Order: sequence, then structure tokens, then C-alpha cells
Amino acid sequence: MSAFFVTATGTDIGKTFVTAGLIRHLGASAIKPVVSGFDMAAAATSDPGVLLSAMGRPVTEDEITRISPWRFAAPLSPDLAASREGRIIDFDTLVEFSRDAIARAEGTLFTEGVGGIMAPLTRRHTVLDWMAALQIPLIVVTGSYLGAISHTLTALDVLRRRDLTVATLVVNESAGGTVSLADTAEAVGRFTPGTPIVALPRLSPGASSHPAFGEGEQGVIKVFRVRGDHRTIRTPGVERGEQVLRGGAVGVVEPLECAIVGPDQVES
Repeated sequence: MSAFFVTATGTDIGKTFVTAGLIRHLGASAIKPVVSGFDMAAAATSDPGVLLSAMGRPVTEDEITRISPWRFAAPLSPDLAASREGRIIDFDTLVEFSRDAIARAEGTLFTEGVGGIMAPLTRRHTVLDWMAALQIPLIVVTGSYLGAISHTLTALDVLRRRDLTVATLVVNESAGGTVSLADTAEAVGRFTPGTPIVALPRLSPGASSHPAFGEGEQGVIKVFRVRGDHRTIRTPGVERGEQVLRGGAVGVVEPLECAIVGPDQVES
């Protein structure tokens, strides 16, 4: 059994997209205990609905409750959304629910957070406190929008100060961003030499799956941590633009396709 916590530098960055892709690729399971902005009438496209679909489970109210017991209608931080309904999130109960899910999981379990790493859950606790209580490796998702580099480095510094382990940083390409995906990943990599980084390009219109999650072998670049020098890795089906950048592990190709790797996957 292995467990990861999926968090982000902010809201609407792509946590659920990344989590669902990893579920499909690994045959894993997931929980998203806290959800705000939830509408049962739109359950199929909600975050819990997307995760359930990725796991091959029906999107019913009972199934949603199993993975997302704390659901709130207002699209606000969880503490504010709960207060709008006269409710609170009991932090100890949330931690217990998460730990129990991890203990019962077979294979890999992803716990998806809510909002960014400092999103308030209660009057005294944030998502950061939740992650610190669980002490499992993190997958941190960020964007490529203007300001993302600073937001990402700030988040990583906060996580490091709480002795939390970042297994992978995913730079999810932002729509309409003025900074390129490659530039964002390279800049962050300069300041985080020990962190594997994945540059995740946006899907083309009409596409339903992403090659970054290993769906199909052709054209998927294999990215490895590089020590000391730049290295180009040629992959069958990829003809141009493939590169690996110094600092962590960053892969960018044209057409843009990449794969998540861990620190133990090093090319000799």
C-alpha cells in the first residue's frame, strides 16, 4: 500500500485532473474528503464525480458520501462554506477519516485536498495542518500563469519548514498564460534541485486522455533526474523538441507529452 496527498498552490489549478489521470494509469483509488461549491445536480462533473468515474465507480450520492463526506454548496474556503450552512469541520474527525482510508486501501490511495495548501478548514486549522497530521508524501500541483513561480516557491518553502516530503511537483499549463510551460518549469527547477518536476501541457480540444499518465507508449517522453549536465532523451514517436533541463526532472517535448517520475527513477 502506498499513499499520497494531492495539494496545490491555489484553487482551480488542476488537482482533480491530475488525481484522476493517476487513478486511471495506476488503477489506484482516491478520496476527496472536503468539497466546497458542490451541487448534487451536477454531480457527474463535480470533483468527487470525476474521481469516481476514474475509479470505475457509479456517481451516486452514496458513493460520493463514501469519498467526500464533507460537502458544502458555497464556492468558498471550507471554513466559510461550512459556516454558511451552520456547520463546522471537526479536524480530528477529518484526520481520523483520512487515516482510516489509508489503512484500508489496497494498492495506491490518493487523498485530494481542497483549495491551496493554506486553505482554512476550521477557525484554527488549514490544509497544511491536515497534511502535517497525515505525514504522507505530497504531489503538489501548480500552474504556469504569471506569478506561479513565486507562488510555487513560497508553497514549497512552507512545506519544507513543516518537514513534509514533496514526491513530485506538477506544473499544469494554465489557460491563456503569458509565461510558457517550459519557462515556468525551468525557473522553478533552478530553485528546487532535489524535487522531480513534471511539465503537464494542456489537452487539445476534444481530447479525452493525456499521454502524461502513460496511456499508450508511443510519443511519451521518459523523464529522469539529471545530475551535472543536460541530457536529451529520445523516445520512439517523438521527433523534435525533447529535452531534459538541469535541476530536478523536467521534460518538455513538441508535441508536448511527458511522464511523472519519482526520485528513484534515475537514468544512468
